[in-house]
Amino acid sequence: MKTSLKNSRTGWAFGLLLLTAGFVVGLAVSGGGGGDGALGRAIATPQAVASNHGDAGFGQMSYADVAASAMPSVVNISSDKVVEAPDFHPFMDDPFFRRFFGEPNERGNRERVERSLGSGVIVRADGYILTSNHVIEKASKIRVVFGDDKEYEAEIIGQDPQTDVALIKIEAQDLPAITIGSSKDLRIGDQVMAIGNPFGVGQTVTLGIVSALARSINLVDYEDFIQTDASINPGNSGGALVNMRGELVGVNTAILSRSGGSQGVGFAIPTHLTSQIMDMLIADGKVRRAWLGVQVQDISPSMAEALGLDAADGVLVASLDEDTPAGKAGMKEGDIILAIDGEKVDSVSRLRNRISLSGIETEIEVDLLRDGRGKTLKVKLEEMPGQGADEDEDSDAPAENGIEGVSARELNQAYRQRFDIDDDVEGVIVADVERTSNAWNAGLRPGQIITEIAREKVNDLDDYRRLVKKDPDKPLLLRIRQGDNQIFMAIPR
Repeated sequence: MKTSLKNSRTGWAFGLLLLTAGFVVGLAVSGGGGGDGALGRAIATPQAVASNHGDAGFGQMSYADVAASAMPSVVNISSDKVVEAPDFHPFMDDPFFRRFFGEPNERGNRERVERSLGSGVIVRADGYILTSNHVIEKASKIRVVFGDDKEYEAEIIGQDPQTDVALIKIEAQDLPAITIGSSKDLRIGDQVMAIGNPFGVGQTVTLGIVSALARSINLVDYEDFIQTDASINPGNSGGALVNMRGELVGVNTAILSRSGGSQGVGFAIPTHLTSQIMDMLIADGKVRRAWLGVQVQDISPSMAEALGLDAADGVLVASLDEDTPAGKAGMKEGDIILAIDGEKVDSVSRLRNRISLSGIETEIEVDLLRDGRGKTLKVKLEEMPGQGADEDEDSDAPAENGIEGVSARELNQAYRQRFDIDDDVEGVIVADVERTSNAWNAGLRPGQIITEIAREKVNDLDDYRRLVKKDPDKPLLLRIRQGDNQIFMAIPR
């Protein structure tokens, strides 16, 4: 996946790349279609990190002990995915090409096997392996290869596309599970080592430092990335970022690059996120997020001055409904959230991450500022709308009853509050869209409202399911509303 970024001063075009080394297998299947903080202080000099295998007195450095402790826990992952490919090439419009290749029998679809390579980290000795979700997303077969060339087929335990984390499992015992360290102890400047399978060449280690913490780069919904200059490349996705004790502190997932290769700006998902997600995936096979029920925004220096604040601390509550956890607890629009359970909140991203993994039905203490005075509220968190297992299953629109790859739901009050939708707007809301679907490629996104299908009005899910079946041989014509804007969208069948 690639999202273009641009530096306005230089005009350079950048790409934000998920680190999967992907390639197409030429098989056509016929068918109809650095350590933590304490240790960082202890290894300030080259001699202090010198391996026992060298003479530190001559300044010889080695990170071999760190690598040796962590490398056995990092595996290579190969995934196969069957994708549809056009059977008809546009060159066949040229009579010259038709003369040599013949007329196509029909302009249908064929299938091909697409293979991608990535990495994973053994987190439990009984076969659980942590990786990036995009490494195994939509895979029909997943193979895990160890350094000694032993190969296992893996099953998916659970996936969380909103953080790009996935958990898979192989049938094996007594595996060399990595020690999970605390990413919260990392400091900017600490040394870290990246371990993975770049470009499919085999297990590789690279060294760097923590360049930044708590980065948000608009790649996934929930972000708190570690930024590092350790050289990571396509194929490193899902691999380990370890501190100088060999402890896992992050899972490598993306790079910022003009060329597609490493240019010293890499990103890893910190273990304080991956560990919580992993526990949820093991327990339930999915992540069920908690919900505060507020629309918030960051506070700029100018806004802080306008609000009479000494500093741009906290996040501002822009809107909320009374029938939400925050509203029930007495929170009001204009409140400034400063901390959750004593932990400082300094950005919208940090608040969302903190709340989402706090646990459903958990009671939290929210320190806030109201009219210049401090106040503490106790809020009982609820489950985020649109994801609960105890909700009516028919409120989803599965592929066989709706648009393939799209989950649609009734536009209830919780969704109106969450996405700031006016009461007079009617239709069904897009709750989720698979990123490999035709709907995603056409531009359909969560939070959009489907108001018409095939030029007919959509009032509820019954209308949605009925109208999706109209004219099955034609692209699906939708009218979409997002905010105050309305557009038409055509989705290939």
